[in-house]
Amino acid sequence: MPDLFSSVKIKYVKLGYQYLVNHILTLTLIPIMAGSVIEVLRLGPEEIVNLWTSLHFDFVQILCSSFFIIFLATVYFMSKPRSIYLVDYACYKPPVTCRVPFATFMEHSRLILSNNPKSVEFQIRILERSGLGEETCLPPAIHYIPPNPTMEAAKGEAELVIFSAMDSLFKKTGLKPKDIDILIVNCSLFSPTPSLSAMVINKYKMRSNIKSFNLSGMGCSAGLISIDLARDHLQLHPSSNAVVVSTEIITPNYYQGKERAMLLPNCLFRMGGAAILFSNRRSDRWRAKYKLMHVVRTHKGSADKAYRCVFEEEDKEGNVGISLSKDLMAIAGEALKSNITTIGPLVLPASEQLLFLITLIGRKIFNPKWKPYIPDFKQAFEHFCIHAGGRAVIDELQKNLQLSAEHVEASRMTLHRFGNTSSSSLWYELSYIESKGRMKRGDRVWQIAFGSGFKCNSAVWKCNRTIKTPTDGPWADCIDRYPVHIPEVVKL
Repeated sequence: MPDLFSSVKIKYVKLGYQYLVNHILTLTLIPIMAGSVIEVLRLGPEEIVNLWTSLHFDFVQILCSSFFIIFLATVYFMSKPRSIYLVDYACYKPPVTCRVPFATFMEHSRLILSNNPKSVEFQIRILERSGLGEETCLPPAIHYIPPNPTMEAAKGEAELVIFSAMDSLFKKTGLKPKDIDILIVNCSLFSPTPSLSAMVINKYKMRSNIKSFNLSGMGCSAGLISIDLARDHLQLHPSSNAVVVSTEIITPNYYQGKERAMLLPNCLFRMGGAAILFSNRRSDRWRAKYKLMHVVRTHKGSADKAYRCVFEEEDKEGNVGISLSKDLMAIAGEALKSNITTIGPLVLPASEQLLFLITLIGRKIFNPKWKPYIPDFKQAFEHFCIHAGGRAVIDELQKNLQLSAEHVEASRMTLHRFGNTSSSSLWYELSYIESKGRMKRGDRVWQIAFGSGFKCNSAVWKCNRTIKTPTDGPWADCIDRYPVHIPEVVKL
């Protein structure tokens, strides 16, 4: 019982401290205003009239003051950045025919790697601890034995994923293809000529003056880079909209060699994609789901270890694959530390910033061995969308940011149901939160993604309106089954 009372006391002391610091300006002004009102009420009616008549207002002074106020207001509104709204988005849901249960995946691995049973055993161990479920999907070309990763098959997957997501977006928003002003497509490992953005323009017969961009080679964080690019262009072009398409094409990147570091992506990456509509029009404010508050990008590419920790290369036998370094989690942790150092002052309440500053000064002046204070980001956000890159990524961020199981639920369930869908995974996670009916007006969302190079990018959103539970989308037929318990090891 004493421990319970002590913990309760500490809890209320912390809450009191947070309220005091976060509302210090209000708490200071209220007594001053109250004192002023009391002093005015003490004056008699004649004294109040005399005080008013003693104030002489010259017409020229009033005119100049009015013009000055109008000028300042004009400068303020002209220099103020345009608000960027996320109107709506759509996620691609693969067909049942593309599902790859563990038994199917391992049967294919045994047949493809029949001469290398150790590589098969390695993949079994990875799958057992991956956090993936039995309903993740791979493209049709990978279902062949051996896989048939041709250019035609890769283009077929790109058309299936991207066009399906775009069609869903058009249906949800009522947007017409010719109304799109800016188009950005990001796909890291498949970059054909003509580009994927040109493929979309050709399919939907978009305008000739559309501003289109195609981003490749930027890894799983490319989705947030695309959002940053869309934001910059929407700041420049008034009354415009932008569509961002985020995906990863699996077909040409399925590794068929024996190197363990390159076999790992085969076990984690799955089909997926998303299309997102942004707008800077004030008329779209009322129907938009979210308002973009901040985008913070961190790049660690100047360090050789960070640059090579996710690397596309050939193995000794000439098979091309993505090699994942053992230092990946340590490098991701350093990138995250740099990112939250930048984003912290933008989003954290004053109480958390003050504690962080006091700890920092104490470490610098008094004792460098003091434990650094980790800000409580739960004070700044109601929802977290952590890139579903793997169970280890989610575990590490949950531990470092001191998040609860519910805070990382969307990430874990997305990994379980859809696997690592690369840059689009954040949108499956956001859709999960909405499908659970948890997104309320004013809620703040933090999206965190990691990518090759090495990059850590963040986007902060504010919910524009309470979002009703959607009746369609990737979670429509299975949301009632989630969350599910995911054991540490699934014996295969």
